[in-house]
Amino acid sequence: MPRTKPRSDLPEKTCAACRRPFVWRKKWARDWDRVRFCSERCRRARTGPAGPSPPGGGP
Repeated sequence: MPRTKPRSDLPEKTCAACRRPFVWRKKWARDWDRVRFCSERCRRARTGPAGPSPPGGGP
């Protein structure tokens, strides 16, 4: 059985939405460079130019 790396040895990023640090996960192995959010909830709640416009927004 192969041994896993300790969490302290895994790459880490800061979430673009909540600003909390998060570490690499195996499911992100192929696109780690494009991962910006720590969770689906943060991805949905993102703000800024890339985020969704507010409901009923606009003049």
